Amino acid sequence: MSTVAWSRAQLPDLRGKQALVTGAASGLGLEVALGLAARGAQVVLADRNVAGGEAAVQRIRREVADARVEFQALDLADLGRVRAFAAAWTARGQPLDILVNSAGILPPLQRRTTADGFELKFGINVLGHFALSGLLWDALQQSAAARVVWVSSLVHRHARLDFDDLQSQHAYAPQTVYNQAKLACLVLALQLQRQCVAAGAPVIGLAAHPGVARTALGTSRDGQKRRGVIDHLTDFSFWLAMKFFGQAQDRGARPILHAATAVDVQGGEFYGPDGFAEMAGEPVRVKASAPALDAEVGRRLWQACEQLSGVRYPASDLQAQAGT
Repeated sequence: MSTVAWSRAQLPDLRGKQALVTGAASGLGLEVALGLAARGAQVVLADRNVAGGEAAVQRIRREVADARVEFQALDLADLGRVRAFAAAWTARGQPLDILVNSAGILPPLQRRTTADGFELKFGINVLGHFALSGLLWDALQQSAAARVVWVSSLVHRHARLDFDDLQSQHAYAPQTVYNQAKLACLVLALQLQRQCVAAGAPVIGLAAHPGVARTALGTSRDGQKRRGVIDHLTDFSFWLAMKFFGQAQDRGARPILHAATAVDVQGGEFYGPDGFAEMAGEPVRVKASAPALDAEVGRRLWQACEQLSGVRYPASDLQAQAGT
């Protein structure tokens, strides 16, 4: 069943809703944007890939005749551009009902940094989205019931947050970096929910993971030099998972779409596939790891993200109101 058909069968009417999906030029982000548009939401596709984003808009318009979609360039690896994007959105004076923080990369085999000097994966997935969500806070609060959905991963269960080396300056291993960033996304979603409850803000924080979804993410390492056995084993493990356990990207997008729209969703919930080991299947509520649920971990990471990004959420100092 296509994303359009599934969304029309499973998701509520979204006419009148404003949505923003990052990383929407391809992969999961594109499928999420397609599903939201199929249910009538006005959707902005944001991505650093301008040609891909414009092509994605055309695809959605072909599949959804009355789609209300547009593309806007956004480079989450540059906080200056994130600020400019958010300022332009705020200038519209429109509410934001659904924000899906979907953009991400497979960490390069050798450590690289963002325009601001942050480790690339952490800078994009974590700090870029943290800053974007905070800078769009006024627009989110204009909605009667806004949702911020962070896209995490199964591998968050194999991670811990190293607060002494969040930027992986002392030890860089691509898979460890990936796992940590995906855990951080889940931690921030749950911490956002705690703070919104304490502040009485009309926003809920949620997270979802796609299971093992076959996207083009793995091709981002094409042409990179492999150094040693570990790099080759990582490649093989990734290929094995995609070959034998993966599901199509349209199915991987379903837990994210469910979290972003379903009427029975509650703040602080985490969604993934219902199949074996959560690798594939239909959306269902799933359990987060113990570190993800730890409120002290959430408080520490939130503070670190504020300090690193320079963005403090303006909703009456949410962190203080949460008592953390």
